[in-house]
Amino acid sequence: MTYKASFEKQTFIFKNPSGTSRGILTEKHAWFITLSSKNHSAEPTRYSSFVAHSSSLGECSVIPGLSPDFTDFISYENKLNEVCQNINYYVDHLYELALYPSILFGIETALLGLKSMNQGILFETPFSRGEVGIPINGLIWMGSKEFMLQQIEEKLNAGFSCLKMKIGAIDFASELEILASIRKKYSKKDIELRVDANGAFTSKEVLGKLQKLSNFDLHSIEQPIKTGQWEEMANLCAKTPLPIALDEELISVVGENNKATLLEIIKPQYIILKPSLHGGLTGSSEWIQLANQRNIPWWITSALESNIGLNCIAQYASTFNNSLPQGLGTGGLYLNNTPTSLSIHKGFIWNCFT
Repeated sequence: MTYKASFEKQTFIFKNPSGTSRGILTEKHAWFITLSSKNHSAEPTRYSSFVAHSSSLGECSVIPGLSPDFTDFISYENKLNEVCQNINYYVDHLYELALYPSILFGIETALLGLKSMNQGILFETPFSRGEVGIPINGLIWMGSKEFMLQQIEEKLNAGFSCLKMKIGAIDFASELEILASIRKKYSKKDIELRVDANGAFTSKEVLGKLQKLSNFDLHSIEQPIKTGQWEEMANLCAKTPLPIALDEELISVVGENNKATLLEIIKPQYIILKPSLHGGLTGSSEWIQLANQRNIPWWITSALESNIGLNCIAQYASTFNNSLPQGLGTGGLYLNNTPTSLSIHKGFIWNCFT
């Protein structure tokens, strides 16, 4: 099997500016790899045992300041160009892209599309065939207290039973008031609440803030302190009154031994996996295996991909027997998103594939 690859950049515009602890997002950049194939008599690889379609798309999606493989546009496109020019080598040596997770994910997605026997189905699961939905959390972006409460009401009215609220950008007292207003109306049996601090708390203040947050029967908090502080994070996970989920902490940790060491030292209550940030599908599967061995629950989340990437992540997530709500509700973020067969109904994402 021989391959040819090319890429094209696209910028997606947010319907509403979306607030995080790193600032306000108004646009999102992605590069789409087009992979085409031609059969020949070469020994098949893991991904090329057969090819059902002549070309396929994969999304390379980055978040500046967070994606480990993105420093600037020129360097990123130079790497993409080098990969596309040598695509046949990289298809056989995907592990060499472990430090370029967004590019690896794009190639993995395109390869899965090429070998799919049913256009649009990357993994043969009941979800991919449109038979079942996947429970997801409703994402609440940072902003004014009024804006956040408005989003919460919209998600609850839409039937979500799990909400994930970004915190750390507005004053902490207002965030506590928002959580109190939710719990005044809905108990933890009615609504599961997750919060994501994106490393916003300092080591000195974090335990006190976690104690206050724990009064609201929260499911978990993502990344309460900045990454790279393994000893402090381990101490925090041991003392926390609120379950901690690692997210950014997993970025750029490559290799089974290094991943196992992180989990053994920190002992988190949960981990969260984003293929575009955590080693593509291959790296995410490695994290899942190691977490399962240590009885650490996990869930999968998109990293603001367009519908192309989201479709692959959702189908990938459906291959696991995981009843926790996944973080796959980002498909409606953009004014100019790609066409999709995905839809959200009453807190579940569905693939309306026909």
